[in-house]
Amino acid sequence: MAQSTMSRQNGQAMTPRTIIAMVWSALVLLASLALLVFGIFSFLASFGITDPVSRAPRLVLGMVSIVAGAVVLRRYFLLWMSLFQERDYKRLNDTMKADLVQVFLLIILASVLFPVIWIFSMSLDPRDFSRPSGLTLIPPGASLASYLAVLTEPSPNAVSFLQLLRNSLLVSGGTAALAVAVGTSAAYAFSRMQFPGRKIGMLGFVLVLMIPPGGTLAPLFVLLNAVKLRTTLWGLAIAYTSTALPFAIWNMKGFIDSLPFELEEAAMIDGCTRFQSFIRVVLPLAVPGMAVTALWGFLTGWSEFILAWTFLTEPTRFTLPMVLRGMVGQYSAGTSWSQFAAMSILMSIPPVVIFFALQRYLVSGLAVGGVKG
Repeated sequence: MAQSTMSRQNGQAMTPRTIIAMVWSALVLLASLALLVFGIFSFLASFGITDPVSRAPRLVLGMVSIVAGAVVLRRYFLLWMSLFQERDYKRLNDTMKADLVQVFLLIILASVLFPVIWIFSMSLDPRDFSRPSGLTLIPPGASLASYLAVLTEPSPNAVSFLQLLRNSLLVSGGTAALAVAVGTSAAYAFSRMQFPGRKIGMLGFVLVLMIPPGGTLAPLFVLLNAVKLRTTLWGLAIAYTSTALPFAIWNMKGFIDSLPFELEEAAMIDGCTRFQSFIRVVLPLAVPGMAVTALWGFLTGWSEFILAWTFLTEPTRFTLPMVLRGMVGQYSAGTSWSQFAAMSILMSIPPVVIFFALQRYLVSGLAVGGVKG
């Protein structure tokens, strides 16, 4: 009687959900035990393999299985102990809910990382196959020869990898800088000023966002050719900026709208002009939005190759996406997939570095901090 009263007081009465949670925890307990046994056998079996390349996957798989199985087994063993001793049904339900969420997130993580792991494994494969097939984490005869080949001779043209990297960084950095400068200035005008055509202008940016970059190829070709910038890297950066500006203006306008206008009024009362309040008040608070805009502009210029393939003619001005596209033979025949994968991995490093460099600005609350107190 006292036990049932305690269960009702704590909200731990047996329910269909609790029964499902008990079945779930029992299945997970058995699965963790099976995973632990599998890991032990895999770990011990790896010592019977003489080839180090073939032994490494079994050894790593065994160690990971042992650690994962032991952690889950301990977690659910303690859960069942509390269930038997304290009838803690609430903890049982909460554990099942948390684990289901974690399983769902792990499935998403695996689906995201699978292509990256496949590309990285392909870059280590020295075999000359006609098209990619299957996934082997550490392929037979794995080596870094593809990375060395890409770094020393990335294309048949007489251009080095460093030159291609410099060109891509110049185009992407120029696109990011122009997108931030022009986008922030235009967004401030649309956010703080009233002028004819303001709403129609913002609607026009939405319509431009719907046009794919290839749709503006012909007019950009004519315009840049008229000003003698079509075959230059700066002309290519201007072309990329035209595609990045609609998002930049929309993004920065929404961010500036969230900034209190009272801060600018206080600065102008202290003697600042409109331009000085924009430089000294708005821009420092708008750094998170500018970081997002810069990252978007950089990615726009980094990965696009259609405009570059059309505009640029000299190999010394080629970008990395152009060389990567040139590695693919007709109908995939004659393609060195290991070098293609190695180039893809190397190309992904700068955007990742830029993202982590800007991460603290992306998640910071500068706007909130500016109006506190």
